[in-house]
Amino acid sequence: MNHFDVVIVGSGAGLMVMEAALNRGLRCAVIEKAKFGGTCLTKGCIPSKMLVYPADFIREVQAANRIGIKVSEPEFDWQTISNRMWEQIDFNKTIEKSLNKIPNLTLFKGSAAFTGANSMVITCDGKEDEIIYGDKFIIAAGARTQVPSVNGLESAGYVTSESFFGQKFPKKPWKSLAILGAGTIAAEFAHIFSAFGTKVTVIARSERILRKEEEEISDFVGRQFKSSGIDVLTNSDILSVSSDGERKYIATENRITKEQTIVECEEIFVASGVQSNSDSLALEKAGVEVDKNGWIKTNSYLETSAENIWALGDINGKYQLRHKANYEAQILTQNLFSEDRKKEVSYNAVPWTIFTHPQVSRVGMTEKEVKEKGIPYKAAKNYYSEIVGGRAMGYRKCDDDNGFVKMIIGEDKKILGVHIVGPQSSVLLQPFVFLMNQGYQCKKSAESFGAKEIETLRIICPNIGTYAPINNSMIIHPSLNELTAWVFEKFN
Repeated sequence: MNHFDVVIVGSGAGLMVMEAALNRGLRCAVIEKAKFGGTCLTKGCIPSKMLVYPADFIREVQAANRIGIKVSEPEFDWQTISNRMWEQIDFNKTIEKSLNKIPNLTLFKGSAAFTGANSMVITCDGKEDEIIYGDKFIIAAGARTQVPSVNGLESAGYVTSESFFGQKFPKKPWKSLAILGAGTIAAEFAHIFSAFGTKVTVIARSERILRKEEEEISDFVGRQFKSSGIDVLTNSDILSVSSDGERKYIATENRITKEQTIVECEEIFVASGVQSNSDSLALEKAGVEVDKNGWIKTNSYLETSAENIWALGDINGKYQLRHKANYEAQILTQNLFSEDRKKEVSYNAVPWTIFTHPQVSRVGMTEKEVKEKGIPYKAAKNYYSEIVGGRAMGYRKCDDDNGFVKMIIGEDKKILGVHIVGPQSSVLLQPFVFLMNQGYQCKKSAESFGAKEIETLRIICPNIGTYAPINNSMIIHPSLNELTAWVFEKFN
């Protein structure tokens, strides 16, 4: 029988919803056209970290002289590093094998497309198309690399994050690499391969790399790239790409100066953004609306414009982050299968880290965004060299790689944005995510109270969502926690 209670398209965060449905005795179908586990496991954040950590270690060894330790240039074993990466990716086989043993669950390996509001056709290689029906559909089909239309690019050949963690993974680091794009993926791979000795050139259309981050942070990272031997070409359009069979040549033009440059490289890595996978789903046949860029429109309950169809993860266009998709899956699971009151998603405190060198982490608004909203605010910075933990790591005030935290607060001491560039920034950021989320959650709950009750809440707990709990806490000394805790002293 091809009728299911829940049909899930995509095997990343969608598996969390599947598990909850199966626990309630529902009959489920999961459709996956690639490896099971989703982008994060098979071609994203997990395998890339198997490469990032060794690259980080190489950079730390190279800088060891600053703390009085002299070492030779580190050597690396690419085969060992690669094997560790493939061990993580190959976990998809374990996932698929386990799923195949679960009662009430049917796996379909192929591409899915809607044929109506409650039916899909599944196309599998070597098999006839199969029609299935469902009561509820969860679309978690993700996104893919957006390849720019450039003359000669297809014939010259290139690598994307999908093919890199697949058939085009190099047997050894390339001698030279040109990266098209200057966002998160581009920055991480620039760090990885430059640390392994590859001559890296980053080609960006924007005026600066990591343009979504604070301007001083993107400038800081840009300087560190250059000191690491990474060439950065900003404001650059790609005119054409060619190849002589051994080398590839990228003709670029600076949009401001009109200066033209030829970038010569062994390989090209396309990391110029992502696009929605919705274009293969025939969403119009189910009445599911998308925006102008193809991202599925969802409301605060992750509902689409079609009844009994929901969307989560990359495909709804609201941040391409696995932890955001996991969060959405938890919310949707509660709303679909719990007797509790329906819960809305909140994107007020979405954190992320760019695992480049130096590491960049952020939650909340940039100073520019705060200004545009007309919110009264204060901003302050604290540098690694200003705390013992940072000085122990060898950072001095005069060092060009002396990272910092930038804190943005409102007049009521509410934390509006936290931006960190430097070692362990992901760890340093997380407590602020908890603190900010507490404030937003309280505000959400307060909407159900009357005016007098809200005033009472403020009297009882006036510090919710502010940085006051940090000021009232003991901070381990000496530790890097002092970097973020002591920045608030600069507001007084």
